[in-house]
Amino acid sequence: MQPERRKTAIAFHAKDDLPEVRREVYKVLARHELKFFAVVRDKLRVLDYVQQRNRHDANYRYNPNELYDSLVSRLFKNRLHLTPEVDVCFASRGRSDRSAALRMALEKAKVRFESQWARPVTSSIVARQSNPGAEPALQAVDYLLWAIQRYFERNESRYADLIWPKVGVIHAVDETTAAAYGNYYTKKKPLTRGGSAAA
Repeated sequence: MQPERRKTAIAFHAKDDLPEVRREVYKVLARHELKFFAVVRDKLRVLDYVQQRNRHDANYRYNPNELYDSLVSRLFKNRLHLTPEVDVCFASRGRSDRSAALRMALEKAKVRFESQWARPVTSSIVARQSNPGAEPALQAVDYLLWAIQRYFERNESRYADLIWPKVGVIHAVDETTAAAYGNYYTKKKPLTRGGSAAA
């Protein structure tokens, strides 16, 4: 809790916070009106994709931003048209300002929606980045994502169970046994199976 440690005293972060702090943060989240959407990828499937690309192109190098941006496009594709104004705040990752790249990922999501559904997206869309200390919503998202990560990486459902009333959709892209587009978990179809290696 000391500011110089740059952890809980600055912002809540599920990975770093003490269990007692975590419990209280989840209680606060339960009291608020919010809806949570996420896209999940299997790390082993991502590794397989990278290795395949390397076999076909020796110069290809994996870039985490490439994966992140593709997940942003997937996540927002069916959400951007729902309100007249969309303000997306991304957590800063590293030192570079990635606002332009994230705007491009949202634009790709918009184009994909329009081409799939033959409907224009007229919403004004803003993409910006900030840090959790300045944006409490980023702290909430960190906690929600951490609960889902624990489920998939460690088969630990207690945190996912805590947040499940807030879940809109969790899209597990690489769970393609039943359908090529993956698996969608919702309130009517909750997470009930064993987890896999995911991020």
